[in-house]
Amino acid sequence: MPLAALRRATRETVSGLPREFWWLWTSTLVNRLGAFVATFMALYLTLDRGYSASYAGLVAALHGLGGVVSSIGGGVMTDRLGRRPTLLIAQASTAASVALLGFMHHPVAIAAVAFLVGAASNASRPAVQAMMADIVRPEDRVRAFSLNYWAINLGFAVSSMAAGFIAEVSYLSGFLIEAGMTAVCAVVVFVKLPESRPERTATEKAADEVGLGTVLRDGRFMSVVGLSFLVALVFQQGSVGLPVAMGEAGFSPSDYGLAIAVNGVLIVALQIPVTRFIEHRDPRRLLVLSSLLAGYGFGLTAFAGSVGVFALAVCVWTLGEMLNAPTQTGLVVRLSPAHGRGRYQGMYTLSWSVAALVAPLMSGYVIDHYGAEWLWGLCAVVGTVAAVGYGALMHRLPAEAEAGSEASADGGASTAAKAKAKPEAEAEASPA
Repeated sequence: MPLAALRRATRETVSGLPREFWWLWTSTLVNRLGAFVATFMALYLTLDRGYSASYAGLVAALHGLGGVVSSIGGGVMTDRLGRRPTLLIAQASTAASVALLGFMHHPVAIAAVAFLVGAASNASRPAVQAMMADIVRPEDRVRAFSLNYWAINLGFAVSSMAAGFIAEVSYLSGFLIEAGMTAVCAVVVFVKLPESRPERTATEKAADEVGLGTVLRDGRFMSVVGLSFLVALVFQQGSVGLPVAMGEAGFSPSDYGLAIAVNGVLIVALQIPVTRFIEHRDPRRLLVLSSLLAGYGFGLTAFAGSVGVFALAVCVWTLGEMLNAPTQTGLVVRLSPAHGRGRYQGMYTLSWSVAALVAPLMSGYVIDHYGAEWLWGLCAVVGTVAAVGYGALMHRLPAEAEAGSEASADGGASTAAKAKAKPEAEAEASPA
């Protein structure tokens, strides 16, 4: 693509979004730029502290369990307290708990604080997604979610590289830097972001109260959560099944690092062009295609005998990831009532948190008892099941209903957000 065309595509992708979105985007980027602890936690516990790999796995599981618990709690807080207070509480708690973790020495204390870190860091996700849905027009939401996803991966790519250098100097420095950057995110939210929770009259509150029971009884939405869990189970194998399988096949950690690096490079390089491709496409086809790319991308790994073929398989499922993330998040917003977005987003986040717990157990059991080839075949089967599920579910969603739900959600915009609305030309500017 010529440079001028690339600049035009980038400008069109980022234009027209409200200023509040860009401050939320900036907060996400800063948060991910400082995400060092998750990257070197296993090395910190085994090399620096001298604990066993089993103990490191236990700490990782407790960190994930904290995320499972806070997925629902963060969603409830988002609806009851508001998006902004939930973000401030979650980010301040994350900063404090990450800093505290760096000073823990007793194994029980490390495990307990790791659980708190997982709970605090995951509690902000429903609030971020709900606020983004509040402040961005329905027709721009897929683009906004895609840009936010790009920021997450750009920040993670940079922090992953920086984590190695920081760990060589001092592991404690990594904990303190992450705590500091998370505190900066809280300051950005406090100074630049108004509350966006839609306001309702007393009559509306009495007539249409949304609780967790409401979410659980929403069969259509819970079907999306179940399909999301299946897709997440497949994508998680990139960080849990793939390194184990490559190690058993005689490849080195650096070989795995080279193969998996393709994932981050592709997302950073292609997410904006992909966003332009998917913005006005049929979400049903995108979700079906992304599920098949994920399943058969990992299935291709069964035939890998070199780092190059492993990297090719990573390319295939990464394309599925780039299609799935913004499209699926946009679908969740469509199906969520404006005054219940926190709980709905919390339940959606839960599907990924549970997958992060189940995936290591599944991959370890299958590889130990049946071999890695069976794991990759199972990924292809799961991806196919998810594709069929999305096709059937989305086929039952008439266009009129989708448009109506979007209009209803957009109609619930908060007074604060409306007061902050600016002409489109002014809103195009990024805070960068």
